[in-house]
Amino acid sequence: MSYPVPRPVASRARRGLLSLLAPLALGSGAQAQTYQAQVQRTAYGIPHIQAPDLAGLGYGVGYSYAQDNLCLFADQILTVRGERSKFLGPEGRTVVAFQPVTNLDSDVFFKAVIEPGRLERGYQDQPETLALLRGYAAGYNRFLRDTPVSAWPAECRGAAWVRSVSVGDMMRLLEEKAIQASAGALLSAVSNTRPPQAGAAVPGVDLAAFNARHRLSELPMGSNGWAFGADATENGRGLLLGNPHFPWQTTNRFYELHLTVPGQLDVMGASLGGMPIVNIGFNGDVAWTHTVSTDKRFTLDALPLVPNDPLSYVKDGTARKFERRTVVVEVRTPAGPRLHTRTLYFTPGGPLVSVPQAGLNWTPQFAFALRDGNRNNTRMVATWLGFARANSVQGVRAALGEQGIPWVNTIAADRAGNALYADISSSPNVSAAQQQACTPAPFAPLFAAAGLVVLDGSRSACDWAVDPASKVPGLRAPANSPQLIRRDYVANSNNSAWLANPQAPITNLDPIVGEVNAPQSPRTRMGLIEIGARLAGTDGLAGNKFNLDNVREVLMRNSNLTGRMFADDALRLCQENPSVTGPGGAVNLAPACAALAAWDRRSDLESVGAHLWREFWRRARAIPDVYAVPFDPADPVNTPRGLKTTEPAVRAALLGAMAEALTALQAAGVAPGAALGAVQGVERGGTFLPLPGGSEFEGVLNKLEFALEPGGYRNVVGTSSSYIQAVTFGDSGPQAQAILTYSQSTDPASPHFADQTRLFSRGEWVRLPFTPAEVAAAATGEVLRLSE
Repeated sequence: MSYPVPRPVASRARRGLLSLLAPLALGSGAQAQTYQAQVQRTAYGIPHIQAPDLAGLGYGVGYSYAQDNLCLFADQILTVRGERSKFLGPEGRTVVAFQPVTNLDSDVFFKAVIEPGRLERGYQDQPETLALLRGYAAGYNRFLRDTPVSAWPAECRGAAWVRSVSVGDMMRLLEEKAIQASAGALLSAVSNTRPPQAGAAVPGVDLAAFNARHRLSELPMGSNGWAFGADATENGRGLLLGNPHFPWQTTNRFYELHLTVPGQLDVMGASLGGMPIVNIGFNGDVAWTHTVSTDKRFTLDALPLVPNDPLSYVKDGTARKFERRTVVVEVRTPAGPRLHTRTLYFTPGGPLVSVPQAGLNWTPQFAFALRDGNRNNTRMVATWLGFARANSVQGVRAALGEQGIPWVNTIAADRAGNALYADISSSPNVSAAQQQACTPAPFAPLFAAAGLVVLDGSRSACDWAVDPASKVPGLRAPANSPQLIRRDYVANSNNSAWLANPQAPITNLDPIVGEVNAPQSPRTRMGLIEIGARLAGTDGLAGNKFNLDNVREVLMRNSNLTGRMFADDALRLCQENPSVTGPGGAVNLAPACAALAAWDRRSDLESVGAHLWREFWRRARAIPDVYAVPFDPADPVNTPRGLKTTEPAVRAALLGAMAEALTALQAAGVAPGAALGAVQGVERGGTFLPLPGGSEFEGVLNKLEFALEPGGYRNVVGTSSSYIQAVTFGDSGPQAQAILTYSQSTDPASPHFADQTRLFSRGEWVRLPFTPAEVAAAATGEVLRLSE
């Protein structure tokens, strides 16, 4: 790719460490600082950024990211500033915390909930993080100065909302990332919370609708993370597989990069858009990944109100007023700009929230406040910096002591052959006993039904417990969080810590952290089955240990767990009943039977009929009492299995599901017996790229989410395989292969808009160059030297 050549900028005097520690004005630009960085791109647009210090490193990252994703980053800044309505109108929509929300609700939320003063104070004693943030802002701003508007991507060319950014904007951006599994997940509920109105209708409880929208018990983002120790690898060193499932659109896209400060830092991997540091990656001695954990990141305080005063609540027998925060949002309208004013209410613990679908409404008797474990989490970058500098999984474990990881597990492997699993993250310190004692009886069912923890807010004894061993008051101490270091393996696919290694189950989990003796997701089971078969030498591959190549093969052969467990029974049922009568009349099931008979129980490009199974299982999994062998906590990996086809009601429901699946495919013009690659993929530059993979509920490790539409599955939706990496360690350095499924750039005019997507379609990955010699050999184009 031909990137713009930067114009020379006069150097500014270096203010050194004192400038980094000086007070920050969040609305202002970076203070005087000298920045230097050089960027060498290798194949597929991966920038290798080297700088003499962290400020320069951030400078290079901000500039490089703007080269590839200018519009995406500018749009994200518009969101966290609370200015979407001003430029794009109040009724437009954006995505926050993986959910669509209106621009106006988003603006109200970010103007009211983000606390600039607290963020500023939280970062004041973190000179390294401040250096990265200042550098990133300066690098992005430098790109805007260097690049004429005519050279911006078409999506935002000339847009008034593409503007320079401040350090304060970067802080807001990090806060938005931190609260995605907590306050951000209830953004609209927070933004629309108002005092009770006389005569207002009270919405009915609808937990099914609440779960469908918020998915607190089944978070929409996911991942697979496997780490193998010396006992499970051919070379006797650690081996890591990271397969995060994140959106292909919006600001939670990953970006590949390599960051080096000679003598201080040398780390490669991927970061979420706007992050100045590698989030998932590796250095010369250790590799790590993350998976979304089952910990609850917030609780709700049930607050009894003062009689006849809905703006006051009772705490420890004393009346207290809610804090009022009134925000003004400028709104674009056809008649010109206008101002929208809205008042939200807060306790010291957090904002009030109304969730009518869960029966949690602000009434004359009760209000509910959201207490967020990631509120003002200014520790994230420092934690990932600690990972980048670690030389072992013990070093990663030590960095986790910062308690900055917001809502994910950490899985790591090192050169010495150790494997780490740790769910050390921002978890409320609420024990099983405290939760039981402090949950008001009317709200107790909400935990199991909707993932909502409601505590008695009238008693300080029900506040989060403060542990002296925790760096952050009210959060669970690292030593009391689930963790394992093994020489064989650890794995997680978004179920709890219970079965990180089935040979060493973790059973002492508080309910707020995760379940034990509970059914596991199909994807968790598929991962543990594949790992077990590889180590037993029964998976058809050579040997009985993992290496860099076969770990990729295991992931990308796209085995379908539900197909393996249930499709034989479904096929027999179909063949015994080739025709059924549905609401629309008789349905000939012969095409469905033929597709199932030909299916290889995978979701690969060549898999005939895989989509027929998807549509069938989408419906069949909800049938009551459908399993022949129900879940058994003594055999959680292999149960449930089989379909209860001998039960007349279940049998009829299964046949109905098969008829519905076949009818849906035929209505979309999709042949049930087609190969998956003929009907599933994405359009890029007018070319259809077939993509392998399956949906979450199917139990396919390579998770790709599609919606059935006319012609097939043509657009990736939701959270899907994103940055996938496999890393081990050789004598001369790390050995890494990776694929960024959606490619580096969001600009359709960029050569890096779909180049890795084409590789992914063909089942190919990229060997990542890491050592100076490898980078030099793989270099494309000239080195970009930046300074100011």
